[in-house]
Amino acid sequence: MAHPTGEQFELVRGGARAVVTEIGAGLRAFEIGGLAFVETFDEDAEPPKGAGQVLVPWPNRTKAATWTFEGERQELEVTEERRGNAIHGLTRHREWQLLEHAESSITLTCDIDGEPGWPVPLRSGIVYDLAPRGLTVTHEVTNEGDRAIGFGVGTHPYFRIGDVPTDELTLTLPATRVRPYDDTAQLPYGEERDVEGTEYDLRAGRVVGELELDTAFGGLVPGADGEHHFLLTHDGTTLDVWAGEDFRWVQVFTPSELTGRGRAIAIEPMTCPADALNSGTDLITLAPGETWRGSWGIRVGDNGEGRE
Repeated sequence: MAHPTGEQFELVRGGARAVVTEIGAGLRAFEIGGLAFVETFDEDAEPPKGAGQVLVPWPNRTKAATWTFEGERQELEVTEERRGNAIHGLTRHREWQLLEHAESSITLTCDIDGEPGWPVPLRSGIVYDLAPRGLTVTHEVTNEGDRAIGFGVGTHPYFRIGDVPTDELTLTLPATRVRPYDDTAQLPYGEERDVEGTEYDLRAGRVVGELELDTAFGGLVPGADGEHHFLLTHDGTTLDVWAGEDFRWVQVFTPSELTGRGRAIAIEPMTCPADALNSGTDLITLAPGETWRGSWGIRVGDNGEGRE
């Protein structure tokens, strides 16, 4: 019987191991020395709450599954029926084509063409490259049409440090702004706010504890290397979720239950926030024939050391 996520592609390098899925090109597992650093799920199960999925050509929600392109109303498929929105792009339930699979890396691609509400064909590619203490994920999007178009890229991994309860992890985000969300519609409203003096100020680190987040953070301050670093730490171990400069947003989601482990935490690097197809906020514009590339990844270290 075929698995909901298709074929499972294993990557190995030293003590590190990852599993990438054919359907959606998602990250189903990442571990070092047998210690898990992302929440996983059975290969014969659907990814729970979007676990590990790739979000192209927009992350998060598009309000009422409609937007306007060159003055014409576009109607996307409603994929969040409860709220009437289109959520997380067009490729997460598609079969991606395998281009190359080496022992520690894999390249897959998926064409976006003829989808309802998406007027310009794109080719989306992804490369997973495993290192002894980390994983680099490189996205590539090419405009294969004859008109320029804006798009976004995101990803939806849930992170852990072995079997440590999520509530005991410390979360650090270099974010200076937060975008208010309507709790019912799960869509942004109003102006971005400064995190200073609020519960959303995580720049100095905070134990996850009772934090309840489904929140978009912006105003990201890059490190000295030009990358953004979102950290989970516990007892001397640091999980560094890093993202390149085009990933200007991060969504943090703390559902109360995931895959039987209880509380979970998703840290989702995004190039744009929810409903960007309507707001235009930080959309990346591609001219015909143009290609964009951007990367994010994971580094694991002791006492903050984890770089390759």
